[in-house]
Amino acid sequence: MEITNVTEYQAIAKAKLPKMAYDYYASGAEDEWSLEENRNAFSRILFRPRILIDVSKIDMSTTVLGFKISMPIMIAPTAFQKMAHPEGEYATARAASAAGTIMTLSSWATSSVEEVASTGPGIRFFQLYVYKDRNVVAQLVRRAERAGFKAIALTVDTPRLGRREADIKNRFTLPPFLTLKNFEGLDLGKMDKANDSGLASYVAGQIDRTLSWKDVKWLQTITSLPILVKGVITAEDTRLAVQNGAAGIIVSNHGARQLDYVPATISALEEVVKAAQGRVPVFLDGGVRRGTDVFKALALGASGIFIGRPVVFSLAAEGEAGVRKVLQMLRDEFELTMALSGCTSLSEITRNHIVTPWDAPRIPAAKL
Repeated sequence: MEITNVTEYQAIAKAKLPKMAYDYYASGAEDEWSLEENRNAFSRILFRPRILIDVSKIDMSTTVLGFKISMPIMIAPTAFQKMAHPEGEYATARAASAAGTIMTLSSWATSSVEEVASTGPGIRFFQLYVYKDRNVVAQLVRRAERAGFKAIALTVDTPRLGRREADIKNRFTLPPFLTLKNFEGLDLGKMDKANDSGLASYVAGQIDRTLSWKDVKWLQTITSLPILVKGVITAEDTRLAVQNGAAGIIVSNHGARQLDYVPATISALEEVVKAAQGRVPVFLDGGVRRGTDVFKALALGASGIFIGRPVVFSLAAEGEAGVRKVLQMLRDEFELTMALSGCTSLSEITRNHIVTPWDAPRIPAAKL
């Protein structure tokens, strides 16, 4: 069967992967209301396309933190990619590089920063979890810098792991042949079996619950890399992120895997964009499956988007070729959406190109 859209990879991944692995990638927190909402919220945003505009040439390129990329579609950090495919993060890195876009490597990757760097050139960001042992954090950041990573994406929504019931039922743990490669030499690379989710136990033991804004400041003292704060969904935290020196914000609810009943990220995006007041770029993470979704995010003020699950599902299905195809399909769909909306560059995508459920009605009141 020919694959014609990103979503089709999920069923293929489900058929191919062991249940424990698929459930880990696919599930959300508790009732999974936010997991569904991350997708559903996009479907309530409609287009106001402009016609009779010359769209024979379309430029999708942009810059992120000064780095030129081919399109505003980037790869979010997802853990344990070798659980999906033997080439794991290597395959994802090569696919991102071939597409001319950015890959974010997870702290909990099954390939190290050095291994990913060895795949060849490419713009890469490093996602960071702050461990209780700050020496571990400092060491990791230094290694990422040395390996040529260009930014740190600091995950701030995980002082504790969300309650993912599939992982509890499956007693999730990393397969014995895999390790958290970045922590291998620090005796933190293995995950023990537990009475619930092995990952939840690992987080409880290693990740720092005291993490606060002062640690964002501390991070700036140990690295010159720009810091993106990942996991902001309110105006209040946006203002604090800017005050505390963040170079950018990633609007994210952690793929709806942390706190359930938070809004979809596309619904939270505009609040964050308005609070940022153009002082830092704002990116969106969560629920993007179509080029139309990318356009909607940019119309609401995002500078770009990140995809997570589509990467691991396509990786499970077809390895590097799958990830390349996902990036290509999203690119093609996004280009078509731009053309049919009458936009030839990203700067031409405006708030007037969409209508959302929270907009005031446009129809003028009838004269009495």
